[in-house]
Amino acid sequence: MRFYENQLFHIYNQGNNKQPIFFSDENYIFFLWKMRAHLPLFGDLISYCLMPNHFHWQFYVRKVEVKRSELRAWIDKIEILRRRKTYGRNAIILNKNNRKADKESFITLNDSIGNLQRAYTRAVNKEQERTGSLFQKNCKTKDGWEDGTQTKDTDFRFSKGNNYLNLCLSYIHNNPRKAGLVENNTDWIYSSAKDYEGLRNGTLCNLKLGREMLNEW
Repeated sequence: MRFYENQLFHIYNQGNNKQPIFFSDENYIFFLWKMRAHLPLFGDLISYCLMPNHFHWQFYVRKVEVKRSELRAWIDKIEILRRRKTYGRNAIILNKNNRKADKESFITLNDSIGNLQRAYTRAVNKEQERTGSLFQKNCKTKDGWEDGTQTKDTDFRFSKGNNYLNLCLSYIHNNPRKAGLVENNTDWIYSSAKDYEGLRNGTLCNLKLGREMLNEW
């Protein structure tokens, strides 16, 4: 995937051979925690939807790479929060990763997304007593380019008046209804539709930025 800074991307992936990637509510929730751990240092999640065999993110990239030590510290922090939220007083707080990250070493958004998927796959494989990859090898991305219209002198990337954000956000939120999983988009709890409709005070997405972009772009 080719990312660059200060651009909105539609990122999506599905299970191998379109097989399920989520088998329980706990799986969905665990994946959301992994999103919270592996994405925020690189930018802002604008919208998302997790489906039984695929997922969609609308993500505004601010950095294409961050210091590995900073990301590891952030992941440790989120993992502690996850364990306390999930297990309460019985939570086992593991020791922080003993690997020492070079202060000058960087990790890319591409690699962080790959680590997210691998961490999730390991947990699901253990739970489901399965082996092998769960996701297709590479995520897909779209950045607002209109296919076939690029020229050397014209930039058709996502910009004001392009309406790409609106179309993409609607498409993402419409997935559960189109799949026949719910009657209304806001009935599906594993998407940001409820948040944009004011039915939930979610903190995973940057709703302020998303609403500003929807109004301005």
